[in-house]
Amino acid sequence: MKKLLISPSQMALGDQEGHIYQNILKQASELSLNLMAVKIENHPEDFLGWCYELLNASRDRINYDLLESAQLPVLKKLHDLLISAISFLQLKTLRVAPWPVVSVFIEQHKDILALDEQLRLTTYIASIREQTLKDMIPEDLLAFSGKHTSSLDPSNYNFDVEWFSSTKSAKGFHLMLGDLPALFDDALAHIPLEGEVTEADYQEFVVKYLLAFNESNEKPTLAPATRLLAMRRPDVFTPINNTRLDALCSALAITKLNNRDFARYWQDIVQTINNMSWFKMANGESELDQQLVAIKALLPCLFYYADKNTPENSNYIKLLNKPKRATSTGTKKVRRGKESAEILVDRALAAEDMPEHIRAKRDSIISEVQKGRGVNETISLMRTIFG
Repeated sequence: MKKLLISPSQMALGDQEGHIYQNILKQASELSLNLMAVKIENHPEDFLGWCYELLNASRDRINYDLLESAQLPVLKKLHDLLISAISFLQLKTLRVAPWPVVSVFIEQHKDILALDEQLRLTTYIASIREQTLKDMIPEDLLAFSGKHTSSLDPSNYNFDVEWFSSTKSAKGFHLMLGDLPALFDDALAHIPLEGEVTEADYQEFVVKYLLAFNESNEKPTLAPATRLLAMRRPDVFTPINNTRLDALCSALAITKLNNRDFARYWQDIVQTINNMSWFKMANGESELDQQLVAIKALLPCLFYYADKNTPENSNYIKLLNKPKRATSTGTKKVRRGKESAEILVDRALAAEDMPEHIRAKRDSIISEVQKGRGVNETISLMRTIFG
């Protein structure tokens, strides 16, 4: 372990990496006796590999029984620093990487990235993108804006809507979006659905976005605005959130944005990423590449730290595997509006293999879905009853 801890001093680290290393070493020194008990066989020669190895050793192979309670916050801080460092280092490669390197990285890490699930989200968003926000059913509006709730039936939404920057903490934004979606439509209308997006287009969006909050006590913030933009044009706008902003800004070598830096977001994030070599040369030779090219501005989100637990932390997977509770009063169900129920049921009944006698039960299925029963669950029940 001692050899591992000091090995970065022999690497040619830049100023940013050197600063990160010193911060990591500071936390590790308070856990030195515990870390020294961990056997190290892998000694990476690069700083990224070193961060992965130290994270693995200090998280998965350390003896937690020997840790004092006061050391647990230090250990968590060490893990947070290493995860942030890994995200920074992987994102930093985008500054010089050609398109094939970016594409291969994503393909090689597709399992821990839950890539199939993330692409199901982007495919779904593409299918509703031309709708106005005010015309979307509540569930689709949540999917577009990036907030998970239990109303998102996994049989209809087979993905976590919070991939590509969750907005669940932006309570004021969601309050405004739910009450006055047409105001946000006015803002998004300035971003064309295809073709070039100019700085003038973006500035018009910002003006209208800020005006949407004029008559309320809620304050407009940048992160949820970038989610809307990224879903509108995933080939232009990269979404941000506060938890990962440090790593992204460090990787792009810019001063960290604050939650009102709308002007700097265009200049420092959008323009910087759009001018990168891999971004300009992105091409779709394979089927996967074609999917990635269509959402190329979202690809930096796939370079944040991920591990084998990342797919399991998907809200979709958690909801899908949520045990059914049998109680005397029954499980509380989320009631839906008639319009939402009709749209969700009609989507399911449109499947090519759906029997006509089940389609004939449309009204009964809608009634059950309105009460909170899942669409697939209801159709399965109908199949059982009617054969």
